[in-house]
Amino acid sequence: MNILIDNIDDIVAKKINIEFRTDFRIAILFELLMQDSDIKKEDKLFQSLILFYPNLKEVEELGIEKAIDNILWFYKCDKEDNSKKEDDDNYIEERKQKKIYSYEYDDEYIYSAFLNQYHINLQKIKYLHWWEFKAMFNGLKDDNEIVKIMGYRAMDLSKIKDKDERKRYQKLKQYYALPDMRSEEEKETDFAESLW
Repeated sequence: MNILIDNIDDIVAKKINIEFRTDFRIAILFELLMQDSDIKKEDKLFQSLILFYPNLKEVEELGIEKAIDNILWFYKCDKEDNSKKEDDDNYIEERKQKKIYSYEYDDEYIYSAFLNQYHINLQKIKYLHWWEFKAMFNGLKDDNEIVKIMGYRAMDLSKIKDKDERKRYQKLKQYYALPDMRSEEEKETDFAESLW
């Protein structure tokens, strides 16, 4: 898929073949749902289907596994990195890295960035395809506050040689840090893994 030359609505319709919601708000709700450690996996599965598929009877005909595969394919914007394997240590380490943005906690920064750069009011826009939203989000300029904040969160402080500079960035990193959204069980597992 190439967002410059392919019709994204046609790609989704051809791949999924049944009614499917593609608005950016649905995909954001999906991401927030997946991050909510208080919701059981079975409930997440059912809620995901409700979010994306207006007609659950069609989902039954399609099959739950296929329906979930469609959601994941759509959420990833038809982008797969085939060079990464799930058993690859680097891939696993990348998956564990902290998130540098949150649709829940950074909502105002993201809203203002879209308004500032694209003149898109995310409150008033009736519809924006998820893939378009992601392309614009990824293309936000460095002068937007959310991009600066993501830079602070992603910064590797060990690579900053100047002690005062490192201290300054450490304060910024702490100030803009996202809350730890892992469940108690995930925290315990991560702690146990860090001991080995």
